[in-house]
Amino acid sequence: MATAAATSASEAEAEPKAGPTAEGEEDDVKTARTRRKVLSRAVATATYKAVGPGWDQPEEGVSESDGDEEYAMASSAESSPGEYEWEYDEEEEKNQLEIERLEEQLSINIYDYNCHVDLIRLLRLEGELTKVRMARQKMSEIFPLTEELWLEWLHDEISMALDGLDREHVYDLFEKAVKDYICPNIWLEYGQYSVGGIGQKGGLEKVRSVFERALSSVGLHMTKGLAIWEAYREFESAIVEAARLEKVHSLFRRQLAIPLYDMEATFAEYEEWSEDPIPESVIQNYNKALQQLERYKPYEEALLQAEAPRLAEYQAYIDFEMKIGDPARVQLIFERALVENCLVPDLWIRYSQFLDRQLKVKDLVLSVHNRAVRNCPWTVALWSRYLLAMERHGVDHQVISVTFEKALSAGFIQATDYVEIWQAYLDYLRRRVDFKQDSSKELEELRSAFTRALEYLKQEVEERFNESGDPSCMIMQNWARIEARLCNNMQKARELWDSIMTKGNAKYANMWLEYYNLERAHGDTQHCRKALHRAVQCTSDYPEHVCEVLLTMERTEGTLEDWDIAVQKTETRLARVNEQRIKAAEKEAAFAQQEEEKAEQRKRARAEKKALKKKKKTRGADKRKAEEDEKEWGDDEEEQPSKRRKVENSTPPAGEAQDLEAETSLFGKSAPVDVDPPSKQKERAAALKRDMPKVPHDSSKDSITVFVSNLPYSLGEPDVKLRPLFEACGEVVEIRPIFSNRGDFRGYCYVEFKEEKSALQALQLDRKTVEGRPMFVSPCVDKSKNPDFKVFRYSTALEKHKLFVSGLPFSCTKEELEEICKAHGTVKDIRLVTNRAGKPKGLAYVEYENESQASQAVLKMDGMTIKENVIKVAISNPPQRKVPEKPEARKAPGGAMVPRQIYGARGKGRTQLSLLPRALQRPSVTVAQAENGPAPQPAVTTSAATEAPKMSNADFAKLLLRK
Repeated sequence: MATAAATSASEAEAEPKAGPTAEGEEDDVKTARTRRKVLSRAVATATYKAVGPGWDQPEEGVSESDGDEEYAMASSAESSPGEYEWEYDEEEEKNQLEIERLEEQLSINIYDYNCHVDLIRLLRLEGELTKVRMARQKMSEIFPLTEELWLEWLHDEISMALDGLDREHVYDLFEKAVKDYICPNIWLEYGQYSVGGIGQKGGLEKVRSVFERALSSVGLHMTKGLAIWEAYREFESAIVEAARLEKVHSLFRRQLAIPLYDMEATFAEYEEWSEDPIPESVIQNYNKALQQLERYKPYEEALLQAEAPRLAEYQAYIDFEMKIGDPARVQLIFERALVENCLVPDLWIRYSQFLDRQLKVKDLVLSVHNRAVRNCPWTVALWSRYLLAMERHGVDHQVISVTFEKALSAGFIQATDYVEIWQAYLDYLRRRVDFKQDSSKELEELRSAFTRALEYLKQEVEERFNESGDPSCMIMQNWARIEARLCNNMQKARELWDSIMTKGNAKYANMWLEYYNLERAHGDTQHCRKALHRAVQCTSDYPEHVCEVLLTMERTEGTLEDWDIAVQKTETRLARVNEQRIKAAEKEAAFAQQEEEKAEQRKRARAEKKALKKKKKTRGADKRKAEEDEKEWGDDEEEQPSKRRKVENSTPPAGEAQDLEAETSLFGKSAPVDVDPPSKQKERAAALKRDMPKVPHDSSKDSITVFVSNLPYSLGEPDVKLRPLFEACGEVVEIRPIFSNRGDFRGYCYVEFKEEKSALQALQLDRKTVEGRPMFVSPCVDKSKNPDFKVFRYSTALEKHKLFVSGLPFSCTKEELEEICKAHGTVKDIRLVTNRAGKPKGLAYVEYENESQASQAVLKMDGMTIKENVIKVAISNPPQRKVPEKPEARKAPGGAMVPRQIYGARGKGRTQLSLLPRALQRPSVTVAQAENGPAPQPAVTTSAATEAPKMSNADFAKLLLRK
């Protein structure tokens, strides 16, 4: 590649014309190219029509092969109107609508990076030459362009360059491109293109100047700098001059003194090329460079093995270069790191700080500061440093003012950021003023800026953030100090302090003492006394301190009358403050007592409710057990349990059991076995429950045990299936799954390890999927003994470095989302929100390395379409959950507390139909209201009278025989 670039100047005029045969041979390739790049075809057609078919000689600096290729592309485009018409007709309307939408979006938010890229792509596809150039120009004014965008733009402009003026325009574009980032490929293209203009006036000097600048910029690049050296050397070798040999010798010697990859091959090439022996000094420099290369290789290999953006590897490399202290190499490694980490403000701050303190070269320093604010416009620290650097290097005041206005429109993410940038600008304006003069243009501009700053914070910032960002009124305080100390204008300073106090600062002692100190230094005793008297009346945080300052001043300067007034006011104020504090303490104590009483009432109510529930549960269990022991009529072998009749106290007496035995023989049924009374059934059930195996847990082993939950209930043999998973963390002593009384797995278990470190490592398996469900792994802690133990929960506070993404398609994976997010910064973690069954909910949390990356990602990702879903992206700030208190009981109309309605074991029925036979139904106790007049009051009866009479199996048989 380098050889072809270096010899293109001599081969351009000797290359034969391609002709129709070349067009025929390359037709397929060019047709495929024109399908992808409609713009290139349109440009070639316009070029051919402008020059005409009689064009024989190429323009100076443009080879004939380039012209023939453009002619072939134009011929290919014109010879296939069907294809061109198909693409244009089918896609034109859709593309035009999308272009209009993107232009409208950019008119609303000009900092939408992706909109700029999409608009350029569509305009280029539609062949809108003027519009695509304007779109690129606008984008380059706001953002630095990537290497790919610059190379695409440069190639398009090179294809349209026809004369010397166009070539100068391309040169200007190259100059802008090499300033955005240090890209060896762009410098190589720049050198190659400048070789094409060697026939013009000053062409040779231009080529050498470009290559020398390229070597200064990227010649030290250990992996990519070799191509620049070779291209420059091959170019010099192709020039027929007497002094060319010495120039090539010089290039070889300079290159061999720099640690670059593949140095051995370069040295061998120099030995072969040189007719004279290589000087000893060159060999010494070469050996020294080889030694340096060995020191740099670990860092270069770490970069080669890591994946982009490789910030940690670059940081280590930068630290190494900073220790060595070579400014050129430090600058290069910073530039290399910024190519992949251009949205990391801390890296820009460190780079600019190095340039400000070490190199101090005006053009270089200001260029880096400008690039920094273009890459990270939301970072106020970069803008403040930029203003300081411009002032430090004597930039014109008008330019600094324009830069400040750009900073105000950059879109900071906090109200305090606007206060900081205003403060930096006001400090700059204050340093311009010559306060020895009573009045000057600079002083009026400073006062005007202070006034504008206060209005801006009140209107623009407060409207956007619901706060001014300056609650302590620091800007007004600085203005008052300047007026008092530098302008001797205490009247204006007092007006400003009055305004400060009216903004809610009068209750703070430190604000009054600041004002008092200012009056002591630049005012008079009368105003000092007046300020302290007001402070005694208004201060609420530290009134004792203010009273002490007042008494101290009167003790040293005041009269007896002043002392008496001060003592009276301070005593009255302190007495009132003490009274208020006592009342506040009593109120707080009463409130705490009320809270304790309420808590005690809730505790008692819960205990009563629990006891009532337990009592009813026991009664219902006895009833069900008694019913299960009874024999029923009919085909009880096939009858379902849900269809059995349930009647209370159905155990027959001893006499009735014989009658029942005689009656059942009539139906061919065997005699029933003896039925135990409910008390014996209850005892037998309790004994059976005691005999069931329990899972013992030794609380002394909590440190080596983890609690595993949310496992599938259908998990067969949990201990066998979970053991391989946890043995990866260490030796497992035992896995104890928990089963119900019926032997069903309840979805959780205990895992006991041999060592504590294994249990800690097992906590990392939390949320791991087991048979389609996320498994929860938590420490084993007895909360009754450790009430302060907090189970891990995700943060619900504002996290400026974390994003909340909603509207994601359910099919979106973590890897797909990470691929999208990592383009805007270093992604530390991504969490897809799922339900307990492990199914996605279309939500995600994305954690970036710092808040500036997260803010940039919000600007670029909000409203993005992923798999036809439009997502919403915002800074993570979950709303506070308001958990209502659970009602302890319901109140009857009369005001008495009644328990909630208790339904059966299966809950409230769906149909609410009564399944009791009509023969067994009894009227309810509550008598309905009469048709005319009030309902009669029911007589007060005992519980035995209100209950249905007990019926035995014999009674059931008689009922059936009567039917």
